[in-house]
Amino acid sequence: MRLSSLQKFILLECLNANSSAGGGKISRGRLNKFYDNVDKKPQVEMMTKIVTQSIERLIEKDLLIGFGERTKYKWFIKEIKLTRQGKRETQKLMGQQMKLPFRHKK
Repeated sequence: MRLSSLQKFILLECLNANSSAGGGKISRGRLNKFYDNVDKKPQVEMMTKIVTQSIERLIEKDLLIGFGERTKYKWFIKEIKLTRQGKRETQKLMGQQMKLPFRHKK
């Protein structure tokens, strides 16, 4: 299964939360740490849209469960949790070699 680096980060964060106390649920604010190591950060509104889209795609693939509120038109996802299939996929990711964060000096 092909996943973006943000989707891999989301799955790994959920797995780390699963091993610690808290029931395995994580809040959306924790996912913004992905952009801490990026040189060109997108605007805050764009970061929110990108993270939301990645979460929704992972939910469609049955790797995550989203908790939040639903209005007539839209879901507002506040917390996420791994499914059983998501745990298996994340453990496969742990077995693969991850891309190292090399910093390019100009």
